Amino acid sequence: MHRRFILQRDEDETGISGTGVVVEGVEFSDGRVAYRWMSEHRTDQLADSMEKVEIVHGHNGKTRIVWIDPEDD
Repeated sequence: MHRRFILQRDEDETGISGTGVVVEGVEFSDGRVAYRWMSEHRTDQLADSMEKVEIVHGHNGKTRIVWIDPEDD
């Protein structure tokens, strides 16, 4: 089963992505992640895990992962 999420950016420390919802994405059942940047120049990316997404884009808590779908039991 897959699980949808957004990245909510509270502070844009680089001045590039802006604030608010900056990414829409999905985590697949094998842990792999696909996501789309919602800026003017939309781009798609893949990551091996949500942990990698958070490391690269979390900016020490300035960007949060917000799950849309509940975690499977």
